[in-house]
Amino acid sequence: MQRLQGRLAVVTGAANGIGRASALRFASEGANLALIDLEKDGLDRVAGEARRHGAKVHTIAGDCTDEATIVKAFDEIRQTCGFVDVLMNNVGQSARERASEFYKSEPEVWRFVLDVCLMATLLASRQVVPAMREARKGKIVNVASNAGMAGEVGISEYAAAKMGVIGFTRSLARELAPFHVNVNAVCPGVTKTRVIERISPEIVAKIEASIPLGFFAEPEDIAAVAAFLASDDARYMTGQSVVVDGGRWMV
Repeated sequence: MQRLQGRLAVVTGAANGIGRASALRFASEGANLALIDLEKDGLDRVAGEARRHGAKVHTIAGDCTDEATIVKAFDEIRQTCGFVDVLMNNVGQSARERASEFYKSEPEVWRFVLDVCLMATLLASRQVVPAMREARKGKIVNVASNAGMAGEVGISEYAAAKMGVIGFTRSLARELAPFHVNVNAVCPGVTKTRVIERISPEIVAKIEASIPLGFFAEPEDIAAVAAFLASDDARYMTGQSVVVDGGRWMV
């Protein structure tokens, strides 16, 4: 399928995991790419892979939580690549090794997780919304999490941040609906990214046993849903949060 032929898709957090898989899926469907991530080497690898699909690729190494960096990055994208048809707000992170039950958690960790998951999504979206409104077209795909709906012990700040992404998605979708701009979220469950390597085998086995389908998602499973939401196949969907977690959370 070439559902994104000739369109420009921006993906944040594109160097690894779901961001990488989504960038490559977009490229395989005909999109050109602008990719943002802190990890320049990873970006360069993904860019090389995407170019083999025939995509034009522009990369920017930078911190998606820093407002000045994001403003400059999107100015560069507009000048170099043109109108942004698709924005995928993928960048995000849990507290990882600093995660704990809430009564032991620290405000510094809350702020970090909120910044990288929620504020980064708001910052990047703010850069594309005016042009999308004016053009009366565009797709915004936000990566939330099933954690925002179900809640899990020990990740309260992550659940709060991702539920914030879901709330932002719904509000922005209503605001932009009159301008034919679609805003949706994909909510992955546990996915085979680098984060799995930081979890003990015992916990991994316990989580896997709780999934009705019986296995973890691959990043490409999430990318497939993101590509659908970024395409005109989803033209009559907006404000939705699509859960992709093997059945752990059923709406």
